[in-house]
Amino acid sequence: MDDIQTLLDREQIRDCIARLARGEDRRDAELIKCCYWQEAKLDFGIFTGSLAEYQAWVVPGSPAVPLTLHTLGQSLIELHADSAAVETHVTSYHRIDMGEQHRDVVIGGRYLDRLEQRGAEWRIVQRTMIYDWVSDYGQSADWSKGLMGTPFKTKHSVGAARGDFSETFFKQLNTG
Repeated sequence: MDDIQTLLDREQIRDCIARLARGEDRRDAELIKCCYWQEAKLDFGIFTGSLAEYQAWVVPGSPAVPLTLHTLGQSLIELHADSAAVETHVTSYHRIDMGEQHRDVVIGGRYLDRLEQRGAEWRIVQRTMIYDWVSDYGQSADWSKGLMGTPFKTKHSVGAARGDFSETFFKQLNTG
């Protein structure tokens, strides 16, 4: 039974980290909040502070960053009864509005998270971001009209931080 509980705990931790990445990409305050314990401390190098301060910073996002996409890699999870130390690789894409043009920047790094289990729920109590590399790909391609010369045939093909098809996709599943 202990092996099954260990597997369940590990999956709940991975799910928490994945939901948080989605919350950040969609600037969804509730989704972000449910991944952290209220007293959580965060350190992103360019931001350090409490959960409330972090949400005030990341949820509206910078108008100069209209789009982000956090892709998670492997997670090394060390369980210790009701706490865990987790390192998760992340590659994050950022479209930056430079005024006359947009630029594409990609960052590679690792999240170092300390999680605690309270009741049956795992949440983050401390997150530190380690930056391993950054690459500036220069001027963004305008992909909003299609890909490689082929136009999109549906309106829902283009993603956005807020208001894209992924929001209604999950709502349809929950009400259908």
